[in-house]
Amino acid sequence: MEQSKKDIRKFSLQQLEEFFVTQGDKKFRAKQVYDWLWNKSLKNFDDMSNISKETREMLKDNFSINHVKVDLMQHSTDGTIKNAVKLHDGKIVESVLIPTTKRITACVSSQVGCSLDCNFCATARLKRMRNLNPDEIYDQVVAIKEEAETYFNRPLTNIVFMGMGEPLLNYANVVDAIDKITSPEGLGMAPRRITLSTVGIPKMIRKMADDEVKFNLAISLHSAINETRSRLMPINDVNPLEDLADSLRYWYQKTKRKVTYEYVIWDGINDDEAHAKALAKFCKIIPSKVNIIQYNPIDEGEFRQAKQEAVDMYIRILEGQGIIAKVRKSRGQDIDAACGQLANKNEVAELEGNIPLKKS
Repeated sequence: MEQSKKDIRKFSLQQLEEFFVTQGDKKFRAKQVYDWLWNKSLKNFDDMSNISKETREMLKDNFSINHVKVDLMQHSTDGTIKNAVKLHDGKIVESVLIPTTKRITACVSSQVGCSLDCNFCATARLKRMRNLNPDEIYDQVVAIKEEAETYFNRPLTNIVFMGMGEPLLNYANVVDAIDKITSPEGLGMAPRRITLSTVGIPKMIRKMADDEVKFNLAISLHSAINETRSRLMPINDVNPLEDLADSLRYWYQKTKRKVTYEYVIWDGINDDEAHAKALAKFCKIIPSKVNIIQYNPIDEGEFRQAKQEAVDMYIRILEGQGIIAKVRKSRGQDIDAACGQLANKNEVAELEGNIPLKKS
């Protein structure tokens, strides 16, 4: 019987209206149910207090609410919280609550694993198993929103798609989730509070511009020299910097919004003046700013945080060209919650055995 039930959150409001009409019920019931699902984030039909018991039973007979479950919550000494989120099919993703004095940010995942093989990222070592559904992305945000209110007595202020997976390879579901998060009928968050971070897939950046999305765009860049970037991020072989630059020009032409470049400086890889000057030149393509991100080691391999002198040199060159550049200190390192560290190294993933490592 359970197998025949449909996931109610895959239904649009119009589809729910049609369902209620076919059941001989009032059309406005759909709006009531939709409000419980997306505005109040309800997880159980029995708690829909303005719906009759008879209608609730009918809903339970026909539908399921496949909400996620936070199976393991880890607290960092700096206040960061990492969630191991179990999906309805038992697979695990991770999301992170990042608190600062001015904001509380939710870092959410868009895929189970990742297929891009970035050599410095722990998530890249996981096999990409599937895309997340819109409701699974939405539920991560709801969980962190509740944690912000419970543990910090503060509201969730920002969302970044910087967790597991490449958001632009799950574009339709990510945009649908953002619609639910920003809609007045959903969580009502402002799109300007949301940032989508991508390795930079030119055709999808162009589609975002054509779709007139209202959220912010960040590019995981790490080098403005093709040879180096391809070494770090193999996707650069098929989407070189020249193509990325063209798509960013199109983005700015259509949206008039600047882009943020995320940039890690590694010892002996991109820590010289040639790379810093190449970045400064790339930043001139369209209005932009740079976040220099502290590297979080994932093993004893070739990638090591650059010396402070190299970071200072980058800042000097960028600011000398009038480019806004900030150094972002990583948070949650002690619980493997910092940038590039999300890899399900928690007990839940090990016990479930459902996130196999990629074979070399």
